[in-house]
Formats: sequence, structure tokens, C-alpha cells
Amino acid sequence: MTDRTEDALVAYFSMEIGLDPNMPTYAGGLGVLAGDTIRSAADLEIPMVAVTLLHRRGYFHQRLDEQGWQREEPVAWPINDFCKSVPQRVTVDIEHRTVHVAAWQFRVRGESGQEVSVYLLDTDLPENQPWDRTLTDTLYGGDDYYRLCQEVVLGIGGFRLLRMLGYGQIRRFHMNEGHAALLVLALLEEKLASRVHEETVPTDLIDAVREQCVFTTHTPVPAGHDQFPSDLAHRVLGDRRCAWLKACGHNHSLNMTQLALRGSRFVNGVAMKHGEVSQGLFPGYPIHSITNGVHAVTWAAPSFQTLYDRHLPDWRHDQLSLRYAINIPTQDIWNAHTEAKRALVDYVNRETNVGFDRDVLTIGFARRAAAYKRGTLIFHDVERLAMIAERAGALQLIFSGKAHPRDQDGKNLIHRIHELRDVLRGTVRVAYLTNYDMTLAKLICAGVDLWLNTPLPPMEASGTSGMKAAVNGVPSLSVLDGWWVEGHVEGVTGWSIGDRIDTCLEPSGGMDGCHAAALYDKLEQNVAPCFYKDRERFIEIMRQSIALNGGFFNTQRMMAQYLHNAYRLVGEAIRRG
Repeated sequence: MTDRTEDALVAYFSMEIGLDPNMPTYAGGLGVLAGDTIRSAADLEIPMVAVTLLHRRGYFHQRLDEQGWQREEPVAWPINDFCKSVPQRVTVDIEHRTVHVAAWQFRVRGESGQEVSVYLLDTDLPENQPWDRTLTDTLYGGDDYYRLCQEVVLGIGGFRLLRMLGYGQIRRFHMNEGHAALLVLALLEEKLASRVHEETVPTDLIDAVREQCVFTTHTPVPAGHDQFPSDLAHRVLGDRRCAWLKACGHNHSLNMTQLALRGSRFVNGVAMKHGEVSQGLFPGYPIHSITNGVHAVTWAAPSFQTLYDRHLPDWRHDQLSLRYAINIPTQDIWNAHTEAKRALVDYVNRETNVGFDRDVLTIGFARRAAAYKRGTLIFHDVERLAMIAERAGALQLIFSGKAHPRDQDGKNLIHRIHELRDVLRGTVRVAYLTNYDMTLAKLICAGVDLWLNTPLPPMEASGTSGMKAAVNGVPSLSVLDGWWVEGHVEGVTGWSIGDRIDTCLEPSGGMDGCHAAALYDKLEQNVAPCFYKDRERFIEIMRQSIALNGGFFNTQRMMAQYLHNAYRLVGEAIRRG
């Protein structure tokens, strides 16, 4: 069964989408979530089409020197090996010039045979000016001008392409983060075309656009939302479109999140707590919560796929059936984990020559290198960490993640981990793996014994890496933020760092000092003794992680919620057949 343009009812717009590990069209969690969303839409036969940018030069290829200083290099990838060029072309107006936009099609095939088409927009065309040809080259590259031009291509160019391709029955346009918010203007433009004498945007047209749009926000801090100065918006968009922005409530700078909020009938955060935080940021709009998930079939290691195929034969079509993992024999779970851990340890030793041991408690921390994620928190007191390794049992730590090219704090964090690795040499083995991508994420999330997450609350929107770990029976040791507020059952699915109502305040070392002390206490008193001295209980926690968290925090459950709560009319249309 394949997709047809006349059948698509949902259009999903995202600046990045993780479609294939060898396609550098994503940077991190936002893009991987988008890919998992589309995979589950195909599994569930949701009539969806998706739009993103091609990113010819990718995000970047990461190189680290011996001191851990990051250097970025462009990525080259064979587009024709993955995508099919489509003949249709559209144009967008940027700064009073015409930019031509082409597209490539990638098909995501679900378990049922249903396919979802993803269109990757491309401006590298001979009819464009040299600078315009680079607009779809680099993910999150360039300055504000480059970014706003990219967002014109995504929101306006993407909408026009869908119409050119014949997608005329779409009932819901889903904006995954504010990068696609200019889609609101594209919809207004289409509706205004039928009212040739209208000089201003009537309220009823804005309301009609709102009825078509859904917006998911992923950013819990104001600084993380794309904003552009008024003069730049006028320069790129022109006076006419800026007049439309004014009608949508923009009197000064262009805030992409505010535009998406004003133009959407349904808005959601990506975890229960994140929805609450977002409601505080944007009190004028009702913010719902749909907690993220992961595509379990994609993220289960080969050994766990074999395990589930044997014990849970429906799991590929019904990922919620992972709930029944509670009946899988613990020895079978441990055998699957041992195989996944062997693959990871062998990779670490081959790449870093650190000398990891398969029998040692292995802790994973892999995500974008950003200061608020506090990748160095476990090193807050290296003497105590070394003491825990001596008294409670040996430890080895795996880190991975890229820092944004303009994020010096993130780069400093990677460098600092390398320095601390050397300080702990001979006591605690530490490895930093370069070029964190989907392939490496799958290897790390499945192969470690414990997943560590230490964000500065409330700055973690969701945190899907811990969900990937849970699909593979790996429990979390995490600050109670993002999804872990919902997934944490102490001593059952893992362990918390700190309290649900955080009491880590001044003066004794601040939040970092308090969280580090809590981390060390849990590691020394709970995790290490359980792993080394009560292995059967540790495996039971692994089994509960699969059943309780793997069975719930997956994108099949998430997409069912989007259908019921956000898309609504689409769900009714599907039920009617």
C-alpha cells in the first residue's frame, strides 16, 4: 500500500527529520522525534505527508583532538542513493527576489506496507543566485538572515510544493517547533487569493487558518525560540507579509513561536511538566501536553528485537504490547542485554582503546553538548566518584554528543570531560565517542547498564534518549524533569536524582552541588550494590523498564493521542474509512 496525494489529510513540517542514519538531515532529538513520528504514522496508516529541508552539507561532521576540542567539517552524502527527485518546482519571494525551490522524495514504509512521503526542499538550482543556492545546505548554520530565509523556504515553499504536487485535501498542518511558522502566512495568502479586494486580513480568515493548524513546542526557555528583528523581517518578507504579521499580533519583532501559537487551534508541549512550563511562558494560550515517545522497532537492539519477536509476536505492529514484557523470563532479558553490551564495549575499545570491561557497571550519557544538560555533573567531586568506584564497584562512563558550532559553552563542556577523563585514568574509565548519530545512539542506549540524565530543571522539555534506553531494558538515573517525571518509579523503573519538588537551593553548593551529592548517594547506596550484589533484582528493574516505560513512551501511543486530541477530524475521517 502506498501513499496518494488525494488521501493525505495531515501535513507535518519540521526543520529536521531523522530518516536514515546515513542521511545527515537531523541534528538531535527534535529531528529524531520527527523521524519516529513519521515511522509510526506509516505503521498506523495515518494519511500523512511531511516536509523538511534537504541539508546537502548536513549538520556537521565532528572531529575532536586529544584535548577534546571540537572542529566541524561539512558532510558529503549521496542524495541519489536515498531520494528521488520530483519534477515539480515552486518559487518563494525573499527580499524582493525570486528563489526557485526543488524537492526530493523519501518514502517511509510502515509495518503494514503503508508509505508516508517526505519531501526535502532544495534550492541548489542553476537558476538561483549563488548565495540562494546554499539556503538548504546547512542545518542550523549561518546567521539570523540565513535562518529566516531558510524558514521562508520551509514554511512558504513547503506549502506551495504540496499544493503543486496535488495535496489538496489536507485538513491539519502540523508545525513541529516554530521553524515552520511562516506556514501560517502561506495559508493566509491562499485564502486571501479568493478575496482580491481585501487590503487587510479579516479576523475570520485568521480563524480559518487556526482551525487547520497544530503546533508542538519543544523549547522550555524563552531564549530558545526563534526571534528576528522587525527590520530583518521587513527586509526578507516584504511589507505586505509584515502587514499580515501585524494582523496576527506581531507589532515589533518576529517571534516564530508566537506566530505559531496565534495561528494554531491546538498547541502542545512534549511532556506533562513541559506543558505546564510552556503554559507559564505563554499564558494567553491553552497549552496541552502530549508526551513524546520513540519508535520502538527502530530503537530496539537486534538482540531485543529477537527477544520480543519470540515472546511478544505482535510488538512490531502494536508497540504498546511491550507492556507484556513483564512475563519475559529475566534470564532471557539478561542474555539480550549481554549481547547488546558486548557490541557496545567492543565498539568503544576499537574506537578509543580505553579498555572497557564487559562485566563493569557502564553508565551512558549521550545528547547534544549544552551547558544546561550538565554533562560534567557526575564529575562534580572526582574524589568521591573514585571512592564510589573503589568501595561500591567499578564504574565506566560513556559520553557522546555534538556542540553547536556557535556554542562555546558546549565546546568547553566536551573539552572538560576529556580533562576529567585524564584525571580519573586508572580509577574510572571514561570514553567520549564522536559523531553522535542514530546508529551510535542505538548502540549506546541499548548497551549501557544505566542511563544518566542531569538537566538543570525545568529546562528539559522531554528527553527521548532515556525512552530509547527503556525499550532495551536500561533503567535511568535522572533528575526529575521532562519525561522522567512520568516514567520514574523509584527502584522499579530506575532512580531519581533529587526530589520531585526540588529542594536543591542555596547555600550548600547550589543546585549543582545538591544534585551531584544526590547522584553519588544513589550510585553508591542503590545502583552499584543492586548491579553487583543483587543481579536478579537489577534485571527485574530492567524488565519493569521495558513493560512500564517501553510500553508507554513510544510513538504509537503518542500518535494515537495526536489523532484523538490534535488532529481530531482526521481521526474521524480515518475511522469512517
